[in-house]
Amino acid sequence: MNPDHLLLGFSLATTPVNLLFAFLGVLLGTIIGALPGIGPSAGVAVLLPVTFGMSPVSAMIMLAGIYYGAQYGGTITSVLINTPGESSSVMTTLDGYQMALKGRAGAALGIAAIGSFIAGTLSVVLLMVAAPPLAEWAVSFGPLEYFALMVLGLTTLASLTGGSMLKGLAMALAGLLLGTVGIDLMMGEPRYTFGMVELYDRLDFLPVAVGLFALGEILYNIYQPVRLEPIKAKLSGLLPTRQDWRDSWGAIARGTVIGFFVGVLPGAGATIASFLAYATEKRVSKRPEQFGTGVIEGVAAPESANNAASTGALVPLMALGIPGSGTTAVMLGALTLYGLQPGPLLMSTNPEVFWGLVASMYVGNVMLLILNLPLAPAFASVLRIPYSVLIPIIIGIALFGVYSVENSIFNVGVALLFGGIGFVTRIYGYPPAPLVLAVVLGPMLEKALRQPMQMSLGRLDVFVTRPVSAGILAFALLAVLYPFVLSFFARRREQALAGSR
Repeated sequence: MNPDHLLLGFSLATTPVNLLFAFLGVLLGTIIGALPGIGPSAGVAVLLPVTFGMSPVSAMIMLAGIYYGAQYGGTITSVLINTPGESSSVMTTLDGYQMALKGRAGAALGIAAIGSFIAGTLSVVLLMVAAPPLAEWAVSFGPLEYFALMVLGLTTLASLTGGSMLKGLAMALAGLLLGTVGIDLMMGEPRYTFGMVELYDRLDFLPVAVGLFALGEILYNIYQPVRLEPIKAKLSGLLPTRQDWRDSWGAIARGTVIGFFVGVLPGAGATIASFLAYATEKRVSKRPEQFGTGVIEGVAAPESANNAASTGALVPLMALGIPGSGTTAVMLGALTLYGLQPGPLLMSTNPEVFWGLVASMYVGNVMLLILNLPLAPAFASVLRIPYSVLIPIIIGIALFGVYSVENSIFNVGVALLFGGIGFVTRIYGYPPAPLVLAVVLGPMLEKALRQPMQMSLGRLDVFVTRPVSAGILAFALLAVLYPFVLSFFARRREQALAGSR
């Protein structure tokens, strides 16, 4: 790591305008995380149009602030109303709400804020160490390796988004089909445009993402409204006691390590990290029987893990162009909208974007700590705003943002269409992230597929002739087969148990 790069990053991140965008990002992220059913993916999608007109550095600083700010925001609802703001805060409800019932809501929110700050800061250090050498190694990649990487990103995200893997793969396939709409890359002929000139330049990523993530989630929340009944708990005593520190420091350290390395895995994300951190803490604890009754390490571990994972997910995004979560899939699309090429060349061709983002995360984590300790009661008051007031505001911001990018009513219609699709897929358990990722990666994947096929005169074995591409494709195949193997052995175990009775 070149110290000059970090100095460049801080010179950009500490300008007044970027400090403002970092502050707005963590503030809006915390509020979004505190609203059950919204989550960071929808929040980033809704606010993405706001970043148009900004420099790419400022835009990524703000979007990243929303991302890791939302990880803490979900803690507020988990502790105060036993409702996770988003999936990565599920484990926090187990002990956080019990602490609140005992009158220790302040301590739960305090240790979550401090643990998030420590984990976020340490994971940024790991990001600086891990991403540049990974990108340098990947610079030598050709179309074969890029094709394999994009297949890996799609398969892992499809298989680890929760629920049925087949549903995830089906959504990825649907996204790839949508990615073929527009002018053919090689032949210059329009495909599947049905005479609509608006589709010649491909289906825009923004209305698809806003529709699936934001409008789809809002329609689902109208269909199955979230009931908010905050408990009456005092938020005093936000700073942890000496005993709280003794109980929590190990949980914060372990959660940070687990969260970062799980976040680096494409498709794993903060939810899996928080589950693993909580399970690990319970296993190493001297009082495992008390987990779920309000122990402070049961809050510290998952909260540290989900913040570290949000930073870890930026490693494959920045170094390889593969998103590590649904939110980074939206950020990947944002990079392409700003005219940047995600992947190994980003750090060499646009070092200011990567290093400005890294430096801003140091600053943003400090802002998050300062905001969340004294202002936790103010963020909790967001829960008192009726959803009947919030929903039209969010829909209005989303649709106005989609329209304002190109002054296109057509894009508003696309957003509304995909909002309906997102609602239906949400009801039936189809994850939206693989579809959005495939829409972004589709054109790049097609180009990386067709170039080697033309050069090899249609031979499919060309993709396994180079060891790196063959290894990555093998790993992608394992990602697809792994859930089936687990299911097979689970059925065999059940049959064996049934036969022994």
